[in-house]
Amino acid sequence: MAPESALLWSKSSYSGAEGGQCVEVAESPGAVHVRDSKQLDGPLLTVGTRAWASFLRLAAN
Repeated sequence: MAPESALLWSKSSYSGAEGGQCVEVAESPGAVHVRDSKQLDGPLLTVGTRAWASFLRLAAN
């Protein structure tokens, strides 16, 4: 896994500009990392790319 400081984070396009519930995602080889944009040093969820692709397919339905 890439060190968290080396990850390039992107805010979800579904996150509003008002600063409420915001999710950020970063990719590294073989993994996708998810965090709360208000808690940069908080918990970090890391899943494999296949699991992430499955999640996105299910969420789109």
